[in-house]
Amino acid sequence: MNPSPSDALLSPLPVGQCFTLATIMEATAPKPGNIHRGADFEDTSYPDFLVAATVVGPIMELAVELPLGHTVLSAVKATRAAVATNTNLGTVLLVAPMAKVPRTKALERGIGDVLEKLTPQDARDVYQAIRLARPGGLGKVESADVAGEPPEDLIGAMQMAADHDMVARQYACKFEDVFTTVVPWLVRALDAGMLLADAIVHVYLELMSEFPDSLIARRRGAKVAQQASDMAAHVLASGRPGDEDYLGALSDLDFWLRADGHMRNPGTTADLVAAGLFVALRDEIIKPPFRLVHPS
Repeated sequence: MNPSPSDALLSPLPVGQCFTLATIMEATAPKPGNIHRGADFEDTSYPDFLVAATVVGPIMELAVELPLGHTVLSAVKATRAAVATNTNLGTVLLVAPMAKVPRTKALERGIGDVLEKLTPQDARDVYQAIRLARPGGLGKVESADVAGEPPEDLIGAMQMAADHDMVARQYACKFEDVFTTVVPWLVRALDAGMLLADAIVHVYLELMSEFPDSLIARRRGAKVAQQASDMAAHVLASGRPGDEDYLGALSDLDFWLRADGHMRNPGTTADLVAAGLFVALRDEIIKPPFRLVHPS
């Protein structure tokens, strides 16, 4: 007997769909300083994120069967063929190792197996993907700089970048921040009764206040990244989501982050939120049907 559409909703979402939905949910929420359905950048738009999420989903579905580097490089190539700019490199780097964990294994246990089995070819493919995406690199860390020759040991390179790049840090710490910080904060926000979009924005602010954004630091320096972190903390201290003071402080932060030609875009924070959403969807912490925003 063929399953009915309602039966399909009772089954775990395929990994590829988890990636696509996590990316769309993160991009749709009105995060300050970032692209969402009500705000584009001059060279990148909200539809770009939707297109990239769609074309990469099938690649993530096959991640469990393929080398990690192949998955990352294929995802970046598919994105570059579909949209004009880098929209998802950080999210791809974060989700690909988790997508490679078999569904029969818990993510926190299986991610270590994935990272321990990386090969020099994985490092070469990941470095090629980073160069193709042209995000500004993981930072110049002597021999680990992506402008140089790829290392034999990808984890070693990530460890050298971990103190100033939150994506690299996840490879170095077996994604501990995603599992023990991002996902629990998301669960806490949803348990407090927030709609999904409000929860995403709130966790985004919490992350930025706790971990100064790596992309801002790379583009504008550690001092500016810390300033953004302090302003996010001020929003959180202003009240609950929806309060007048909270919304006013959120608007001020959004205006400041969007100044300077969007060079204060907290892109790494957004990537971490997307990774947390992937985990929540993969592990059925968030289940369909979804209510992202208030009905208009």
